[in-house]
Amino acid sequence: MVTMAQRIEALRTEKGLSRPALAAALGFSKGSVDKFETGRQTPSKEQQEKMAAFFGVSLFYLRGESNDRTKMENWIDMDPADFVDSSRPVPVPRRAAPKPPSPAQSAGETGGASLFETFLHSKGFQEMVRATLLETLRSPEGQHILDDAVRRALKDRH
Repeated sequence: MVTMAQRIEALRTEKGLSRPALAAALGFSKGSVDKFETGRQTPSKEQQEKMAAFFGVSLFYLRGESNDRTKMENWIDMDPADFVDSSRPVPVPRRAAPKPPSPAQSAGETGGASLFETFLHSKGFQEMVRATLLETLRSPEGQHILDDAVRRALKDRH
């Protein structure tokens, strides 16, 4: 796996910049890029974000966690049509019509299923699931899963 130090050096070299020139362009101290590239110092989160934006790559790529340069931070909010062939229709999942309440529920009894369904549809639970999913997919293992899924989808497309 590529280290962040190696990735920074490769990106700097691609741009044809010296270490001091990159430090000046980013507003960092003169020796900071040298320390980053030799692994003597790890850039702060803000410095990493600044470098990723400067080079036009994702933080995952800059850190060496992915070989995909594209920015994927907000992939979950993207339109599904961006991931598929636009000439093929994309099926849209539909929510099933609500079931009428059972006679017991109509009489005022609360069954376990309705309490569970209420929990599943609560905003707090959905936000927790979304946050957990994003955290998992941002990990190196999650990136590997996404890479495999995209590869399979592209293979099936052809």
